[in-house]
Amino acid sequence: MSEYHDPVLLSECLEGLNIKSKGTYVDVTFGGGGHSKAIVSQLSEGHLYAFDQDEDALKNELDDDRFTLINANFKYLKSSLRMYGVKEIDGLLADLGVSSHQFDVPDRGFSTRFEAELDMRMDQNSDLNAYKVINEYEQEDLKNILKIYGELKRPGTVARIICEARVNAPIQTVTELKDLLKPLTPAMLENKFFAQVFQAIRIEVNDELNVLKEMLSQAQEVLKPGGRLVVISYHSLEDRLVKNLIQKGNFEGELEQDFFGNKLLSFKKISRKPILPTAEEIKRNNRARSAKLRVAEKL
Repeated sequence: MSEYHDPVLLSECLEGLNIKSKGTYVDVTFGGGGHSKAIVSQLSEGHLYAFDQDEDALKNELDDDRFTLINANFKYLKSSLRMYGVKEIDGLLADLGVSSHQFDVPDRGFSTRFEAELDMRMDQNSDLNAYKVINEYEQEDLKNILKIYGELKRPGTVARIICEARVNAPIQTVTELKDLLKPLTPAMLENKFFAQVFQAIRIEVNDELNVLKEMLSQAQEVLKPGGRLVVISYHSLEDRLVKNLIQKGNFEGELEQDFFGNKLLSFKKISRKPILPTAEEIKRNNRARSAKLRVAEKL
C-alpha cells in the first residue's frame, strides 16, 4: 500500500477525526488504503466505509469486517451510504486530488513526466477524457478552463495555439501537447506552467470542483452533531471551497445571517489555520509539499 500512495498528514488526520471506537466513519478517497487502514485499527465495534471510483484502487481493499469499500464517485456519498442503512456518520476524511499511483502509472496520462495517450480519467469508464477536451472543445471553452482551473496568465494564447494545431492533426499524446506549448513556457518556470495546464484539463475531465461541492454539501447532512470533517487539499481552488464552507457556511464565501443576525453556519473550526506537513514529511514524501489540512466539527 505504501508504494501505491503514501498517506499524507496521517497522524494529523487521525487526531482531527477524534475517532470513537464504536463510531461510523467514511474515507471518501480510499486510494492505497493508508488512511483507511489506520482508521480501522482504532475501531472496535465501529465501521469504516470507503469510496473510490478508480478500479485500480479496488486491489487494495482491506480484508476486515470493520471495513466496506464502495466503488463509486464520492458525489454519491449519501445515496451509497443509505444502501448500507447508514444515515449518520461520526467523521469523514477526504484526501483530494490525484493519488501517487495515478501519477506514477504512465498510461493514465496524469503526469507530465511520461509519454502517454491524453487520458486523465479517475474513473476509467468515463466517456470524457483529456483527448476530447484538447481536440473537441471550442477555443473559448478551452480558454476559460485554462484560466479558471489552471490560473494561467495567458490562457487565450494557449487555447489558440492548441486549436490552430489540431486543425492539421489531432493532438494525441502528452509529448505532443508539451512540444506544442514549449514555446509559450516562461523562462525557468516550465514545470509550473505544464503543471497548471495539466491541472486545468484534469479538473475538467473529472469535474472535480463540482463533485467536491456535491460531496461537501452531502457531508453536512450525514455528519452527526459533533462529527468531524477532515479535508486535505492540494491547490487553492479546492482549499477555497473547503475554507468557505467551514468559515462562511457556503462556497461563495459571503457570510449569511438569519433575521436575528445569527450566522448560518454548519461547522465550527477545529484547526484555526490549515495544518501543513512538517519538513520531515515533505522530505520523505515530496507530494505532501502542497498539502493543506482543515478540520471542522458539525454544529
